[in-house]
Amino acid sequence: MSVKYVPVQWGRFKVIYDVIAITMIMGFLWIFVNVTPGILNHDPAINPQIRNMRAFGSCAFFLLTAILMIGPLARLDDRFLPLLYNRRHLGVLTGFVALSHASFVVRWYFVFSPTDRYEALLGTNTAYDQILGFPFEAFGIFALLCLLVLATTSHDFWLKFLTPRIWKDLHYLIYPAYAAVIAHIGLGALQSTENPTFGVIVFLCASLVIILHLAAARKEHRTADAGVSSEEYASWRKLFRADTVKEGFARVARLSNGERIAVFRHGNRLSAIANACAHQNGPLGEGRIADCIVTCPWHGFQYDVTTGQSPAPFTEKIATYNLRLRDGYVEVDESPNPYGTVVTPLAIPTPSMS
Repeated sequence: MSVKYVPVQWGRFKVIYDVIAITMIMGFLWIFVNVTPGILNHDPAINPQIRNMRAFGSCAFFLLTAILMIGPLARLDDRFLPLLYNRRHLGVLTGFVALSHASFVVRWYFVFSPTDRYEALLGTNTAYDQILGFPFEAFGIFALLCLLVLATTSHDFWLKFLTPRIWKDLHYLIYPAYAAVIAHIGLGALQSTENPTFGVIVFLCASLVIILHLAAARKEHRTADAGVSSEEYASWRKLFRADTVKEGFARVARLSNGERIAVFRHGNRLSAIANACAHQNGPLGEGRIADCIVTCPWHGFQYDVTTGQSPAPFTEKIATYNLRLRDGYVEVDESPNPYGTVVTPLAIPTPSMS
């Protein structure tokens, strides 16, 4: 069995993105190991092996927090979009960091066990019938397995093999993984220290993730409510004023069925296509357009906004939508055209034309 997929080129932005991420991870680990011991004043005192273990564990937690914050931040403010474009690279790095943490745990705590270290890890604490003393290791193992699945399936092969919908649903595992990490920390490390600093930080991070997601959802619902069905035809939906779409950019709108479309302005014309890139559901509405061609900001896939087709020799296609203008407002037929359907752009009257 084989699956064809188009490899993504490793561009300059990706290299810079990864170099910065790796540098920040290494900097965090160095600071945790060499600077924080005097600041945190661990009580009871911990040895260097445990400090290294906690350094990688803390790093994985903060990486997960950052990953979950990037999405809502990008929806709330466009300036965070560059962080979103290669977020899955952070996910792969988080998997490696979490695996390093687990390796330190197994090698330190169970290296002298008379039984197999992994058997000892799973069988030492079995008090599943109580809260205090609950086997927090189980939460850590679950979170690690989720992160490894996400890191492994981040490759384009799995996207093509599983289909974008299933691939996307699979990567929602990051949410239960984050919850498991918090439970792992709360029932583990926070129970063995009298210093409340890290506990406060964990609480603030989790609260910030929840608040940002609620704020982003509230903004999206407000945007969706701004579009209403036209009285003449139930399938047409009123979106926004035509003059609010900037030249060379798009405005993204959500339809009543939850799907998102991108309405691009090129010259004095508007064209609407599905917002999700056929490659990895990248946000086409955040890409720039030139000569009717929009480039996906995630991996560089391109589409003609008047046809929904990629330029030859590529064969990717997405849905196009019909637009019309009423009283200065753009309206869209919510029924998508078949993938690759040619649609005549909607002309926008200019002051000289009106």
